[in-house]
Amino acid sequence: MNRVALLGQPNSGKSTLFNQLTGSRQHVGNWPGKTVEKKDGTYTYEGSTYTLTDLPGSYGLSSNSDEEIITESFIKGGLADLVCVLVDASQLERSMYMLADFSALKTPCILILNMMDVAKSQGKTINAELLSDRLGIPVVPFTAAENKGYEELKELIAKELKSPHMLKTALSKTSGADAKYEWIEAQLEGVTESSDSDYKLTKLDRILLKPFWGKVVTVAVILVGFLVAMLVMSPFMGMAGMLPKLLGSPIASFLNGLGIHPWLVSVFSLIIPNTIYFCISMSAFVFGVNLVFGFLEEIGFLARAAYQFDGALSKLGLQGKAVAPILMGMGCTIGASTGTRVMDNWGQKMLTMMVVWAVPCASIWSVIPVISNMFFPPWGTALVCLGIIAYVFILMFIVSKVFGKSLVPDESRSGMIMELPPYHKPHWKYIIKEAWIKCWDMFKRAIRTVTLVSVIFWAFSFSPSGNVESSLLYKVGTFIEPVTKFFGMGWRTFMAFISAAFAKEAVLGTLNAVFAGQSNVADVAFNVSTGGVDTAALSTIMAQTISPAEALAFMFAITFSVPCLMALSTTYRESHSLKWTLKTSAFYVCAALVLSCIVFHIASLFM
Repeated sequence: MNRVALLGQPNSGKSTLFNQLTGSRQHVGNWPGKTVEKKDGTYTYEGSTYTLTDLPGSYGLSSNSDEEIITESFIKGGLADLVCVLVDASQLERSMYMLADFSALKTPCILILNMMDVAKSQGKTINAELLSDRLGIPVVPFTAAENKGYEELKELIAKELKSPHMLKTALSKTSGADAKYEWIEAQLEGVTESSDSDYKLTKLDRILLKPFWGKVVTVAVILVGFLVAMLVMSPFMGMAGMLPKLLGSPIASFLNGLGIHPWLVSVFSLIIPNTIYFCISMSAFVFGVNLVFGFLEEIGFLARAAYQFDGALSKLGLQGKAVAPILMGMGCTIGASTGTRVMDNWGQKMLTMMVVWAVPCASIWSVIPVISNMFFPPWGTALVCLGIIAYVFILMFIVSKVFGKSLVPDESRSGMIMELPPYHKPHWKYIIKEAWIKCWDMFKRAIRTVTLVSVIFWAFSFSPSGNVESSLLYKVGTFIEPVTKFFGMGWRTFMAFISAAFAKEAVLGTLNAVFAGQSNVADVAFNVSTGGVDTAALSTIMAQTISPAEALAFMFAITFSVPCLMALSTTYRESHSLKWTLKTSAFYVCAALVLSCIVFHIASLFM
């Protein structure tokens, strides 16, 4: 079979080793019947193919969580011919607890002492030969983030699959924690030497670990990181933004010359160039986010961030690590969703993505003040913005209560116990390589999803005459208007509500199309730009057509509905679960309509 399993605690470097060995030859999904991520990949060595399974990260094998149950069943079921147990060499005593638990399973294995570069920077030396002799298995000093030693590791794995070794001494499954720590102490006696007897807090840690100022600095660093990610993506987005202009007109002229139906002309001249633009922009942002936050994770900063916010986020059923993607959501939900990869397990990752959807992105803040100023004075607009911000926290709490127990059961929740990793130099080659792999993978998957949804939306919004009344979207909107009115939106605002799910930037253009009738809904939805919209004229028309209460309900509805099509695609890509992506979308659409209904009927009493 040549099936090799990677076993280790969260942050032991399993994913790094897995990605370096398999590259793009990997499949990520969920274990059957479980909301736990499953990663399989392959690599070749001397003409033979090896299958690698990255087992769920957990701190032990006590069968208390889905991750531990899956891992134990996989190993005991004989599905792995060899297990590579990864431990953090810089925190060896703590990391060896997994090996102590694993010893009861009596399965061939090798021990990989990962992060040897960090251990060396701490002044630690590890006698791998002595540890190997005591354990009876090969022990490999390693640094997974460096592109060194992989050929030797492949050679060792091939050798061990032919002549496997098992641990000399094994604990029983019923051994308690004390017995396991005694076993660890016996195995490590005389193995590790350190030139530094005491750990001393750095000057930076004295700031980052303070209750108040530590949080301030952490938030500031993450927001700066987000801005850097935006700068990284800007050149790619700028070049991609030229594609619709460069390709649109020539394609349209060519197809019109062939007498092709206008609908197909629009598909090829507008949908496809803009879809490519969307996907490149999304992938570029994924690259920037992974580059920046890969750096922050590598140097040890994200561990400090997790420590600072663990107490607050535990009230939502989340870990402190969730602070980074939540703050990133203020800029872009796409980047925030990809940032959930730092979470320890799939349930935490999925719940974090669902919470992130509650955070209004930068695009919505470019729309809300414009619409609000059409109906309310400046102080009224300020109140609208404050109301939106207040509801963000309410919605986060609701999401955690509705989905938290399913995704993160109470028995799997516990306070975070961790040793802060030392600061160390980043491995830039690895960070860039990882960011590029994730970027390319995102593009390949997004191009399919975005194209499919774009064509569906286009079919509804396309108008041969350019008149909104000729579109299917108008016919559906006016047909269901008696229902949408109950939720506080007429057919015009409801059409804009639908287009907002495609892209928030399209809202003003859509409003201009349905109220002023000066442009095609499909055109403005795909050419996501407010350019050309006369907001003063639009304000006059809207103020004469709808009430302030409807405008207020509409603003809350578009803010807290599906963030955008690209965020939807990213959530599906990151969760590997169509079911949970649809659940998330359905929840936010329904919650937005309910909120719109409440806001409209209450506001109607006072406006």
